[in-house]
Amino acid sequence: MGSLGRDVARAVGERLGYRVVWRELINQAARRAGQPELALAAIDELGLLGLAPPTAAIESYTRAVAAVMEELVAAGNVVIVGRAGQIILRGRPDVLHVRVVAPLPIRIARIADQQGVSLDAARAQVEASDRSRRAYLKRFHHCDWDDPDLYDLIINTERIDVSIAADMICAAVRAGAPAATSSSAALGETAL
Repeated sequence: MGSLGRDVARAVGERLGYRVVWRELINQAARRAGQPELALAAIDELGLLGLAPPTAAIESYTRAVAAVMEELVAAGNVVIVGRAGQIILRGRPDVLHVRVVAPLPIRIARIADQQGVSLDAARAQVEASDRSRRAYLKRFHHCDWDDPDLYDLIINTERIDVSIAADMICAAVRAGAPAATSSSAALGETAL
């Protein structure tokens, strides 16, 4: 939250002519898992709605997310934002894993500005989002989101703007990173 990962993903999608997938992935996976309320719970990363689906439902949803991601990547020309793509799609030679980061104070200021809230309120949102994302990866994928080995490219948007970040990612994709036929990118929007 606040690292501009979604903005970078949209810019990459526009430049490469790729489809950008974020919330629609959540909705599709929730429908497949037979748990439409999980879409709302997954989107509610701050826990403001107090939704607590049973573990079995969450595990079913997690499997459905993986299946949807695999199908999207197989179809090609897609940018997937979040939802543990760096883990689910790990080892695929046709996927470039990118982490978009920014220092906490920068992310807090961005959220305060975007949402017109106080710095304290923005801090609470950013920290809750970080906790939720970190816990999701730990609980369901047994991974630490700070592990640099999960990513091919890490971009800090403190001094690199969205346009330059998108150019860097597009250059990596066009150059064939990580493989000669890279056709998809999985972007993670995370904290530094």
